[in-house]
Amino acid sequence: MDDGVSQTSQRVGGSVTERLPGQNDVDLLHGDRSTEEDRDRLEGILEEFRTGFDALRNIGPCVTFFGSARFGEEHQYYRLARATAAAFGGAGFAIMTGGGPGVMEAANRGATDVGALSIGCAIDLPREQATNGYVDQVIDFRHFYARKVMLVRYSQAFVLMPGGFGTLDEVFETATLIQTGKILSFPMVLMGVEFWEPITHFVTESLIREATIDAEDRELFYLTDDPDEAVGYVLARLSS
Repeated sequence: MDDGVSQTSQRVGGSVTERLPGQNDVDLLHGDRSTEEDRDRLEGILEEFRTGFDALRNIGPCVTFFGSARFGEEHQYYRLARATAAAFGGAGFAIMTGGGPGVMEAANRGATDVGALSIGCAIDLPREQATNGYVDQVIDFRHFYARKVMLVRYSQAFVLMPGGFGTLDEVFETATLIQTGKILSFPMVLMGVEFWEPITHFVTESLIREATIDAEDRELFYLTDDPDEAVGYVLARLSS
């Protein structure tokens, strides 16, 4: 892995891939480093943010999809993500994902089905890291936090499909940022009602009951399995 701060751009499968600098998070969080090494690393991280900002600043209205990388194209949640992304794309939104397989592929594929801009913010991982073939632009990140900033900063809404630890992290981090006023409130749609029901029950019956969050925080999430309803909800929120 390149530890320098240089940046190159190459065309892969019809999409533009930005190769970003910086070492991975394992190196960053493992043990002590010299001041010089930390300064070099900061330069790489800064360049990673700068490249992401430059690549995404003009994409227009955008919806970001989160969800598991492990669903195949015959899975109900893959099909739901594809249909929902197509509905949002048809309504004039670009579609952004983590660029990988599963739900991410489905959403990027739905965007291409209707000719909408399809973007992937990919992350270097030991597994499940291959970029899907339905993206117009890919930006490769080595640090999760830089990638998350891009996925949040350039979106007007989130669609949150069923997923694992990464998806749950993204759900609750975004909710925390909204709750604490670090970012403006914007629509968060949970799709896959049966999957999310135990978590929404926990929010209602544990967090709200014990007053660790306010009752109105439950309204941060909108649940539906209907792509058109999801689009309608987001459009209504954005116009209010």
